[in-house]
Amino acid sequence: MSASIRLVIDCPDQVGLVAAVSEFLAAQSVNILEASHHTDQHLNRFFMRHEIEADSVALDINELREAFAKVAAKYDMEWSLRHSSEKRKVALLASHESHCLNDVLHRWHSGELYCDIPCIIANHEAMREYASWYKVPFHYIDFSDKPTAFAKIDELLSHYDIDLTVLARFMQIIPEAMCQKHAGKIINIHHSFLPSFAGAKPYQQAYDRGVKLIGATCHYVTSDLDEGPIIEQEVMRISHSDSAQDMVRKGKRCEVNALANGIRYHLEDRVIICQHKTVVFD
Repeated sequence: MSASIRLVIDCPDQVGLVAAVSEFLAAQSVNILEASHHTDQHLNRFFMRHEIEADSVALDINELREAFAKVAAKYDMEWSLRHSSEKRKVALLASHESHCLNDVLHRWHSGELYCDIPCIIANHEAMREYASWYKVPFHYIDFSDKPTAFAKIDELLSHYDIDLTVLARFMQIIPEAMCQKHAGKIINIHHSFLPSFAGAKPYQQAYDRGVKLIGATCHYVTSDLDEGPIIEQEVMRISHSDSAQDMVRKGKRCEVNALANGIRYHLEDRVIICQHKTVVFD
């Protein structure tokens, strides 16, 4: 795929928005590869994502940002312009379950996820073998003292200049201060179809309730446990003959797919967070 530039906009809904952006892009004689719009009438917000062929833009990315800033200021836009060649740095955090970690590493190694993974952080030494296999620096963190452990994690995120932190079944609750510091930059996979069955052992909860659908939820992390804005969900039908262990086995497929899609949407600037929910241009 040819290189592109992504323009993402979130602003109050008002007359003339689409025309203003279109006129700006036309003045640059750019080739638009993809265009997505959405209006939230309840919030009176307008969302837009345009993907532009990079080779069709005469200006460099900084010049383009400077030029567009005048349009953005007029319409009170929250916006970003990013070149698709820019690789963001992703840190993977894991505990004792390996399926999500291994799946993300495989998709990254095969080129499906376009990013850098400079480190893996875990509170279980068993995860070291996956880091070694993919030649990614590994950091074991002892969680006998949780405040110290999270301080070390935060230091590592700063050391590696991490753009996105992925909780690949990292079974620890992120402190409120870290949630606020990295707001919109921590993604979690919860092994349940939220908002149902939040917290621990969701498959057992689902089994006890006799559900007919199980699923997994990829969401941004906030200080409210398992209540962050949802990016992606996967669901699978089950029956009365499935045990709780069957649900765990089948649910893992939902988990890896939901997490991979959520990460990809984030890396491709397809997600806009708006209050407690998201707009996802998939």
